[in-house]
Amino acid sequence: MAKKSIVARQAKRVKLVAKFAEKRAALKEAGDYTALDLLPKNASPVRLKNRCQLTGRPKGYIRYFGISRIVFRDMALNGKIPGVKKASW
Repeated sequence: MAKKSIVARQAKRVKLVAKFAEKRAALKEAGDYTALDLLPKNASPVRLKNRCQLTGRPKGYIRYFGISRIVFRDMALNGKIPGVKKASW
C-alpha cells in the first residue's frame, strides 16, 4: 500500500485540477501563456497519476476498473467483480 502522504498529495492535485480547469481552458483559448505560468503547477492535469483507488499503487493500474492488477486479481478470484472469471481453455 502506498504511503498515505502520497495518496493525500494526489487527492490534493485532483482538487486543484478541477478548481482551475475552467480558468486554464479560457487562458489556453485566449493564448495567454504568461497567465498560465502564474497558475499553480499542480493545477495542470499532466501532473495527475493514475493510482489504485483501494491501495494507492501507481503501477499496474487497470483504467477500466480503477484499481491495480493485484487488487483486481484478488477481487476477481473472490467473485467481487461481476462478470469476471478466471479463463480456462
